[in-house]
Amino acid sequence: METCSHLDYDYLREIIFGQSQNVLEPSSDYLFETRLHCLLQRRGMSRLEELVRLLRQRRDPILERALAEAMTINETSFFRDRRPFELLRSELLPKLIKERRTMRSLRFWSAACSTGQEAYSLAMLLRENFPRLANWNIQVEGTDISAEAVQRAFEGRFHRIEINRGLPARFVVRYFEHIGEDWFAKPEIREICHFGQGNLCGPEFPFRRRTDRFDVIFLRNVMLYLSQETRRALLAGIHRLLPSDGLLFLGSAEQPADPSLCTSIIEGGTCYFRPRLAH
Repeated sequence: METCSHLDYDYLREIIFGQSQNVLEPSSDYLFETRLHCLLQRRGMSRLEELVRLLRQRRDPILERALAEAMTINETSFFRDRRPFELLRSELLPKLIKERRTMRSLRFWSAACSTGQEAYSLAMLLRENFPRLANWNIQVEGTDISAEAVQRAFEGRFHRIEINRGLPARFVVRYFEHIGEDWFAKPEIREICHFGQGNLCGPEFPFRRRTDRFDVIFLRNVMLYLSQETRRALLAGIHRLLPSDGLLFLGSAEQPADPSLCTSIIEGGTCYFRPRLAH
């Protein structure tokens, strides 16, 4: 039986890098078979070699984008690594609320939101602990390169195993409704969460208007998969969106590619960043 060669895997990795700037190592080649299974089925193919042959025959931007989306890491859970959420609740949000009491507005961004658990976790944190914000303009934006993941997030639909990962029982009862085999987020948290497809490393940044500002940005476990040059460009784009007192959370194993843009602060057993240069 014909099988993929090293050159075929190299070619697939080049396409993914061109579409998303994600750097896949040869040691991850085994993931292609499982993550592209559904894509192959939709295209009437049974083997990875058929996909490679089709891509080599002619450029297909739609198929190339679908390939990159399918290979995107979508690992997530509710309140993943609780320390940033606890620090927001106990220390950081009360200060931000005080600073924004005149504007009565707060805006959050869950970058690379996957199926929405991080965004909905922020929404539940706000609803549960800060009832004074009921009449404020609160927005939680979520973006992801995967159209399928964004659609799931928009629907607020989660499987039982997803609900059981990191979500306290009282939150399940209060903020979700059980319908059939799935759990759906209630309007109480859905109304402040907005989702859209966006490529953090594409030619057009998801948020690029002069008026775009976020008080809190979660960009966790994304830069691990990017080149150093791409990390610097991404951080520069993020930096433009943060006011001088804005907050940036990265993954626990991540550091800014350009330390001159951010000041790191260790507090509450976790680390967050503030923009170093006012703008």
